[in-house]
Amino acid sequence: MKTSLKIALVLLIFGLTMVSVVPAFAQCAQCAAAVKTNASSGSVTAAGLNKGILFLLCAPYLAVAIGGYVWYKKYKRKNVSLDMQNEKLHLN
Repeated sequence: MKTSLKIALVLLIFGLTMVSVVPAFAQCAQCAAAVKTNASSGSVTAAGLNKGILFLLCAPYLAVAIGGYVWYKKYKRKNVSLDMQNEKLHLN
């Protein structure tokens, strides 16, 4: 594949994932109770807590993506010749 085609494909996939994002509101029981109490009193800490949880959720995925990229670059073979011999293979 050409480099420009690869870049276009990656940007297309990234754009589609950004468009299809669904908000997630995941909290532990203690955090949910604290947010519920603060939200009923008019505080806006719930939005900040949800954004913090999502921020912390991104770290493992980012680490795996960076590790995968480094692995790909390190072990990518260059200039490998795939010429096969015309002789029959004798295993005995």
